[in-house]
Amino acid sequence: MKPLVCIYCEGNDTKVAVITKDKNTDKIKLVRTAAISVASSSVELEEAATGISLEGGSLNLEGIDEGEASIETGSDDLSVSELQKALSGLDLSKYQFLPTLTEPAIYYHLYEGSRSEKPNKLKEEIIEEILETKNVAVDRDNLDYIELADKSLLSVFLVGEVSCINLVNSLASLNHKRNYKIPTIKSSDISLAYYVAKKKKFFPDDHSLVVYIGKEYSKLIFLQGRKLKHIGTTLDIGTANLHTYDVYFSKILLEMENGGIPSLDNIIVCGEDDSENLILSFYGTFPEANVSRLEFDELDLSELDDETKERLSIFSIPIAAAIDYYDELEDLHKGINILPRYVREEQKFFQFSWHSYAMLPLLFIVAFGVTQKIMQNNNHISKLETEIAEKTYLMRQNQQLLGKIAELESKISSFDQTQAILDSAAAGTDVWNQVLQDLARVTAKRKSIWLTKLSRAGADKILAEGYSLSRFALTDFAYSIDNAELQSMFYEALRERSAYKFNLNFNISTYPKEK
Repeated sequence: MKPLVCIYCEGNDTKVAVITKDKNTDKIKLVRTAAISVASSSVELEEAATGISLEGGSLNLEGIDEGEASIETGSDDLSVSELQKALSGLDLSKYQFLPTLTEPAIYYHLYEGSRSEKPNKLKEEIIEEILETKNVAVDRDNLDYIELADKSLLSVFLVGEVSCINLVNSLASLNHKRNYKIPTIKSSDISLAYYVAKKKKFFPDDHSLVVYIGKEYSKLIFLQGRKLKHIGTTLDIGTANLHTYDVYFSKILLEMENGGIPSLDNIIVCGEDDSENLILSFYGTFPEANVSRLEFDELDLSELDDETKERLSIFSIPIAAAIDYYDELEDLHKGINILPRYVREEQKFFQFSWHSYAMLPLLFIVAFGVTQKIMQNNNHISKLETEIAEKTYLMRQNQQLLGKIAELESKISSFDQTQAILDSAAAGTDVWNQVLQDLARVTAKRKSIWLTKLSRAGADKILAEGYSLSRFALTDFAYSIDNAELQSMFYEALRERSAYKFNLNFNISTYPKEK
């Protein structure tokens, strides 16, 4: 559990107790205490000018419109430097501050009306009654309640700013912090009553009185069994202005009558004065009551000096508030918890107004929608990239196939050309074959003829040149070839013999001849 700095603002005097609790051993340790006197303060309540009066511990506001009532309590100038000095050496960012208040910083209202089973509805009913009876508008965050021994409800509420909270904020500013954590605000009277009942363990029918004596103010708190019965009016007497204890006795008898308490079985004294003289005085006035001091023997006081241990009773309220708060965290009981809305807002890491909170669901929906759309787009992009990769691979395969097809097409187109060439060559070969056969047949019979040149003279004309030893053989040679013409024949000496050189052409259009 986080350590606490419990601050009890009591008029011009401020009590501070630094308390820790070990989670494993549940041992509560009192680390440090301090009693700080602050600058003079007053509650300026001018009845004639404002119509505000404090009567019998209740707040009476007349002639003030709703929202205009404001109560200024506590001091105007708190000694923050003294508080800083008292808490020096502590890492305050790790501590929680627990303001503990009493009248007139907080106000009590006894509610005996109808009760709703819903806590929020019951609070609204209490607030409406306070508005009707006291003409004060109370925020729901500034009000809480507990059940008394007679089953009625005691409500506690705040009006206006809280000087004790301002003290904590001023300390934070002094240490260059935005604020310190304030989990709740406690009622000093109710926390002290709870601690005494837990400590003493009274019988169910016992009527007990807790007397807290301060420097300027004193409190009378009545218990029935282990439950709170009645909180008396704050007494404007204390160690600073007390001359005789008889004033207490008369006030006690008056409050017993107001609270319907027939007798006292136990009296517990604490605060600035728990001397033997005070205890003996109570014995003399209430001889049947068991009078005792409030002890703190269950606390670890090892870090305190002897002088502080002897005067530990003056820190009864901040110690009681700490134990009250720790027990609430462990669900051992439910006490008073008040924290103004402005304090909650200041302590938030992100500070939003009400319409900002109204926008949060919309922002969440928009963010969720955008995120979902982005995820869908990412999935779509991933699918498209996969499809692009597949199509790119197919395109490359198709390009390879197209290259092969173009190669085959070129081969096919060249094949037709080759085929035509071969066909024409085949036809020409057959023509020349027959021509040569005819020439060979003639020259074979006429061995006196030989050819020296055979060439084409035109598309269908063939020119044959050669020699012959007989001119008659040339005439037969010309007649043996179709369409042959002997163009010339010249006598020419060939070595030692006479010969005839001839030029003969013939037409091969009639070739190839059908067999």
